[in-house]
Amino acid sequence: MLGRHAAAGRRTALAALGTLALTGFTSATAAEPPPPMSGSTAAQTLGADRPSAELLRVMERDLGLTPGQAAERLVNEAEAGTRAGRLRNALGKHFAGAWVRGATSAELVVATTHAADAPAIRAQGAKAVVVKRPLTELKAIKQKLDTAAARVTTRDTPVWYVDVPANRVVVQAARQSAATAFIRTAGVQGMDVGVRVSAQRPRLLTDIVGGEAYYTNGTARCSIGFSVTKDQQQGLATAGHCGKPGDKTTGFNRADQGTFRASTFPDKDMAWVGVNSDWTATPDVRGEGGKKVQVSGSVQALVGASVCRSGSTTGWHCGTIEQHDTSVSYDQGTVEGVTRTTVCAEPGDSGGPYVSGTQAQGVTSGGSGDCTSGGTTFYQPVNPILGDFGLVLTTASAQTDTPAPQDNGATDAWAAGRVYEAGATVTHAGVRYQCLQTHQAQGAWSPAGTPALWHRL
Repeated sequence: MLGRHAAAGRRTALAALGTLALTGFTSATAAEPPPPMSGSTAAQTLGADRPSAELLRVMERDLGLTPGQAAERLVNEAEAGTRAGRLRNALGKHFAGAWVRGATSAELVVATTHAADAPAIRAQGAKAVVVKRPLTELKAIKQKLDTAAARVTTRDTPVWYVDVPANRVVVQAARQSAATAFIRTAGVQGMDVGVRVSAQRPRLLTDIVGGEAYYTNGTARCSIGFSVTKDQQQGLATAGHCGKPGDKTTGFNRADQGTFRASTFPDKDMAWVGVNSDWTATPDVRGEGGKKVQVSGSVQALVGASVCRSGSTTGWHCGTIEQHDTSVSYDQGTVEGVTRTTVCAEPGDSGGPYVSGTQAQGVTSGGSGDCTSGGTTFYQPVNPILGDFGLVLTTASAQTDTPAPQDNGATDAWAAGRVYEAGATVTHAGVRYQCLQTHQAQGAWSPAGTPALWHRL
């Protein structure tokens, strides 16, 4: 199993990572991380060692795995995320992305623009790939496409994204000529922008036909994403295209439910509904056969990791993450920063939850295809929803754990409920830490007790 290294390997890893400190990185990125955690330790920290039977069964069905392989994959993916975070911080400006591959082993691959980094990457149990462009440059290229999309029509170029494994930005277009024109308008011609010609056109997955889940203003049907709270107000996170601020919602049983408190669409596809006292926030996600799956946090999974989705139309389906930071041009407007997956979905599934293991990932935005012939879907990541709207994800751990003490006197003190991006630094109990994986801080996940998420500087 990945992540289990001998003592000699750990010493080699420290020595190799120590050489990175000599290449001109700042102190924050040059700090030597501790020896690799064992896979079991990282999995226990993030709950990947306690997946529900319902999630495992659907992973087996949709990903072609045995029960043992499904459980092993979740453990390996959780551990790979921690190692990727350590290497991201250590490589600094040379970092060009990380992903996992393989049906069960979840082999970690880390890209760098500096060949001298390869020994340090391999010493952490990852495959090293030397590429031309750092991740920051790829994101800058994609941002130029995002800017151009506000000036020109993108009907025939509906999707563009950073393809980390290919080390390039990709534009999906109905015709080569449409892609060429869009790339030229954005001023990124000759910058390793690839073109994928496809007749598929993503659509929003709403439905005005009666059914389960919740209804906006008594008609349009969407799916609940995750339970959240804001101060004392309980509510649910969902897709922004499902409703506007002030719109009323009713539940699956047509009983009064709540009101859209905030909604962003397009640009992003996020919203939250404040519910009345008849509804109670829980950490549950509806799994296969109506059984419940609980979430324990919102740690962002790597490209290549397994992900499962629940929706009121098609139920429970699994696949893999293909790209983060994708832009999609729907007929109603362009949405930036969504994640592209191989999971299928159909109208009415919009707003429903995506989970990886026990970690909340996002809510369904749109896609193409269906769950009979297969398809592609996009989800709005959950951490921006929590951060933009000031929401706290309802988790299983939150019901039993007492929030950890905080450094109230420090301006950058770690705080439960705050969303932290990979690379962020905080102070906790007088000690400095750097974030390894993007997540919303849980009360039980203080930096000192969560080495899968935080590295002590």
